[in-house]
Amino acid sequence: MFINLKISRRLLSLGGIFFLLFVGAVVAERWITTANAPVSQPLDQIQTDQKIMAITINIDWGEEYIPAILDELDKGKAKVTFFVTGRWAQKNPELLKEISRRGHQIENHGYSHPHPDQLSVAANQVEIKKTENIIEQIIGKKTHLYAPPYGEKGASGLRAAKELGYRTILWTLDTVDWKPESTPGVIAQRIVNPAVRYGIKPQKEGAIILMHPKENTVKALSVILQQLALEGYNFQTLDELITYDQSGDTTS
Repeated sequence: MFINLKISRRLLSLGGIFFLLFVGAVVAERWITTANAPVSQPLDQIQTDQKIMAITINIDWGEEYIPAILDELDKGKAKVTFFVTGRWAQKNPELLKEISRRGHQIENHGYSHPHPDQLSVAANQVEIKKTENIIEQIIGKKTHLYAPPYGEKGASGLRAAKELGYRTILWTLDTVDWKPESTPGVIAQRIVNPAVRYGIKPQKEGAIILMHPKENTVKALSVILQQLALEGYNFQTLDELITYDQSGDTTS
């Protein structure tokens, strides 16, 4: 009887080990499948021959310049998309409401402006969902576009956004306005007459422009809006720009 009991315990132990190995294999297979699953690439331009562009303004600071930016946008009859962090929205709820009241689109820039490529999928989703809830509580609208901080586009951030039903947004033309050497003239030039990169002249039709709330950005904004308006361009929110995807002759 002692021998039988000893054998039974050994069998139970072996059974437990095999069960744990089986569960581990299933979990590992699912993790590998998820990790290797393709992710949607960020949207950085719309293919169209229509003279329409989208300005995006990423905000985690610079609230002192927002009123002046809003005034310049009103003068230029331009509607844009603001990507705000959750922590900024918490600190500036009335300003967020004013942005929305003026007819601009408000979207998701994560909560604490971390490096998405250094976070897990789950941690990136916490950043996005937390911001989504804060913005919805303030303006009553749910975000569905995500601009990753630092423009990072690693798999964990892209997958996190996709699994939450978000579309990740980057840019065609970067003002690089956060750098001290970016004068109003330099900022405007980067958009009005973008430089050739890698042997290619960026196409302004369907372009997404990246800005931040800086003093020189305010000064450059009126020049950009006025000059491009003379060229026949108008500025819409990202949701509106996306409706122009593949419109007109996109083969030239």
